[in-house]
Amino acid sequence: MDLGLRGKVALVTGGSHGIGRSIALLLATEGCNVAICARDSDRPGYSGMVAATASEIRSKGVEALGIRFDAHEPGATGRVLDAVIEKWGTIHVLINNVGGGGRWGNPTVEASEERVWLDVYEKNAMSAVRFTVAAIPHMRRQKWGRVVTITSTYGREGGGRPWFNMAKIAQTTLMKNLGMNSDLARDGITFNSVAPGSIMIPDTGWEAEQKQDPAEFDRMVGKRFPMGRLGTPEEVAAVVVFVCSEAASLVNGAAIGVDGGESRCL
Repeated sequence: MDLGLRGKVALVTGGSHGIGRSIALLLATEGCNVAICARDSDRPGYSGMVAATASEIRSKGVEALGIRFDAHEPGATGRVLDAVIEKWGTIHVLINNVGGGGRWGNPTVEASEERVWLDVYEKNAMSAVRFTVAAIPHMRRQKWGRVVTITSTYGREGGGRPWFNMAKIAQTTLMKNLGMNSDLARDGITFNSVAPGSIMIPDTGWEAEQKQDPAEFDRMVGKRFPMGRLGTPEEVAAVVVFVCSEAASLVNGAAIGVDGGESRCL
């Protein structure tokens, strides 16, 4: 299927690792020129991931831009968008993927500092707000745009640590409200959220649990997950890229679960 994305310009935030990286590479495979922004890790083996991922994108035969970015840095959103517009003159696809914090803080709510609530909300919800608002004028001018925000099963139902739940539900609400805005919809822009379930990504909490006690991890996975396994970043990316396509032009304001049946919401 031709998804109608060849020659489009995409920005994937948090695009150097995990789900973001898989989305960026699949968009490139479909012919998009892709910019990624992320905060390079100082961990051994992970420094330089932004540049490495940009190089992988170029290997697909498209143009790429890698930008170091920290969601907590004042003015960082504007700096990233300016770089994209300077290189390509516009933006067609925005993937709000930067986020995290599901394991931050203390399981005992009153033992967690207020800073945890603020940091998680800033990194997830406010980052999505800033990038989306900055991208909309460019999408309006060309009468075409796709904004997809990567949320979580906890962006569709209760559960998890409350600061993460609140931030992810805020992202879902942002996409739903913008999708219902007739001025934006009639300018050819759609807004959707994709809500992954438990995804196995290297150097995340799931991998740490697996290494700590493989037998117990396998038992838990077999009991908790209907498909008997965790998902992969590539499975999430496939849904995201379809939502960005011409074929998904009527998908607007949706919150799409990609969780193998894990979540309990309808």
